[in-house]
Amino acid sequence: MKQTKKTIIGMKQTVKAIKASKVTEVVIAQDTEDKLIQTLIESAKQDQVPVHDVSPRKAFGNAIGIAVITSVVALTD
Repeated sequence: MKQTKKTIIGMKQTVKAIKASKVTEVVIAQDTEDKLIQTLIESAKQDQVPVHDVSPRKAFGNAIGIAVITSVVALTD
């Protein structure tokens, strides 16, 4: 039986999870400022974690079922 992936929402939590080798991929809203996600992208590259861009932050939050603007979501096993 295949396990459902869990999500981690937020920049700090995502970076922490990447450094702990818990993340399988990262999804970033396309309108997130580069200077805000630089550390996250560097950490993902170091651990060879795929990074994907998606819709703007407001639509991204709605798409994942939360009522706030969301910049980053990490998927774990």
